[in-house]
Amino acid sequence: MTDQPAPALSIAQVSDRVAQVLDQVETAVVGKRGALTLVLCGILARGHVLLEDFPGLGKTLAARSFAQSLGLEFTRAQFTPDLLPADLTGAFVYDQKAGEFEFRKGPLFTGLLLADEINRTPPKTQSALLEAMQEHQVTVEGETFPLAQPFHVLATANPVEYEGTYPLPEAQLDRFLLRISFGYPTEDEEYDVLRRRVARQQEDQHLAPVTDAAGLLEMQQVIETVPVEEDIARYCVALATATRHHRAVQVGASPRGSLALMLTARAHAVVAGRDYITPEDVKTVAHAVLDHRISIKPELWMSDLGGAGVVEAVLADVAVPSARQVAGAPQRA
Repeated sequence: MTDQPAPALSIAQVSDRVAQVLDQVETAVVGKRGALTLVLCGILARGHVLLEDFPGLGKTLAARSFAQSLGLEFTRAQFTPDLLPADLTGAFVYDQKAGEFEFRKGPLFTGLLLADEINRTPPKTQSALLEAMQEHQVTVEGETFPLAQPFHVLATANPVEYEGTYPLPEAQLDRFLLRISFGYPTEDEEYDVLRRRVARQQEDQHLAPVTDAAGLLEMQQVIETVPVEEDIARYCVALATATRHHRAVQVGASPRGSLALMLTARAHAVVAGRDYITPEDVKTVAHAVLDHRISIKPELWMSDLGGAGVVEAVLADVAVPSARQVAGAPQRA
């Protein structure tokens, strides 16, 4: 067994760099620090993030701002009803000069892909993302092409009730580490948006990169070195298991859900500058990780109960590890 090389960055350095990225993004996206922190946690945990909200609430702007601040190559794919899988993956095109077929890469070959309005395209095209998101590769006409590292998808979606949308398949929803909603801004925040636009005197806003692709990989590697205590891991499993046994649930969170909960909580701990996970880290990310993995029984569709209500219930019911059980946490005398 070979030892892993020591990470090039410390926990404190990663936390400082995260704060710089968030500060940069907040110059474009006003008043959403908590939601933006969760998005960045998803990226640091090597995952993909679904931003679901009504139009005009900053989803696309947030994705572009993260790409610029993280120094990643950025590509946007507009998911329309006539979008084909080959429009994402690329295709073989005949080169008349060379007398042979050559592969022309699609928008998936990038560092950060903005899958804009992903639920406006039919399920067949939505499913074309699955291999790329899970395997970090695409297969075209039997030939496999690896994607760049790092590779992340930030997908935006309008609520299912919104006109002209298709529900995302459960298999694809489960591939998103987090689902996050920004919500409407306060009046002061909305005024700040207007004020900044007038002061900027232009529509586009360009953010200076805080790091680059190699730097992001280093940050992700630091997070991989953070240990996870047994009690925290069992707490994640207990929460996911409890969603499966809730009386209102048809399909609860799978083991992928408990794994996502642990990985995101670990990233959240590092963002906070700690080398250990607390139950509060798990609770903070629980809704973003678990809500979209829960299907309510059909007879309850007309009720107010949804995935968020189930997660709120299991957070209240499942026993929380005490501070003394979490070995990495500081102990009181």
